[in-house]
Amino acid sequence: MFERQTRRQFIRMAAAATVSLSATGAATRLLAQNEPSQTKLAAKIPFNLGLASYSLRKFNLDQTLAMTKRVGLKYIAFKSFHLPLESTQAEIQESIAKVKEAGLELYGGGVIYMNTQDEVNRAFDYAKAAGMKIIIGAPQHELLPLVNKKVQEYNIKLAIHNHGPGDKIYPTPASAYEKIKDLDKRIGLCDDIGHTQRSGVNPSQSATEFADRLLDVHIKDVSQATAKGGGVEVGRGVIDIPGYLRTLIKVGYKGVLAFEYEKDADDPLPGLAESVGYVKGVMAAIS
Repeated sequence: MFERQTRRQFIRMAAAATVSLSATGAATRLLAQNEPSQTKLAAKIPFNLGLASYSLRKFNLDQTLAMTKRVGLKYIAFKSFHLPLESTQAEIQESIAKVKEAGLELYGGGVIYMNTQDEVNRAFDYAKAAGMKIIIGAPQHELLPLVNKKVQEYNIKLAIHNHGPGDKIYPTPASAYEKIKDLDKRIGLCDDIGHTQRSGVNPSQSATEFADRLLDVHIKDVSQATAKGGGVEVGRGVIDIPGYLRTLIKVGYKGVLAFEYEKDADDPLPGLAESVGYVKGVMAAIS
């Protein structure tokens, strides 16, 4: 496959923009070396790179912010591990201050499950208090009319996250799109491309078909294009990452491409850094 043939080339090119692994397995930051190509990259790539903080679920907020910054990501979406849904206003403001101090931007929260009306209300109040622009969520089908109302009231987007084979609510982007296609356009999709691939769906095809509702992306890679596929470092699996990034550029995706690295929960930094480096290398190569 194309990405396998050029993997080393992409990682070498990533040295101008990202991080690599040291001999001890810790991630270290690399310095930018080519300002003209960085300017060109910024001008052509319409989306931003970020982190879904579930990747660092075993670490506290301070550690998570430091590690996010270390791998060269600016945008972050909090899972409740790092900002509990039950947080008080004061606790939320304290966390936001830490995010800003780290030079990061809290753009969203999730995945937030919504099984009752109270949980829908809480999710939107939480997002508003934290200044989030988007909720990555999984509301029960019967709650979508309430979600539609809340999106209009709060002007906060909601991106429905697909969870692949075994998920009876939203297994694929198509299953979510079918439920929301007639709702407010601020209700869209968070395409988890790992789960999409595990469902036997080509992520590039999905991004093209549902581009009008693609609000967020969880980027990852998987070992197999079946339900048995497990998480691996981006570029080491079966997903055509270069092809997918080209597709996002082609459809004009302007949201965040958030890394959700689920492998090695106790020591995720090396694999996360490699994944970020690979994607930045691909972006540099195709720009």
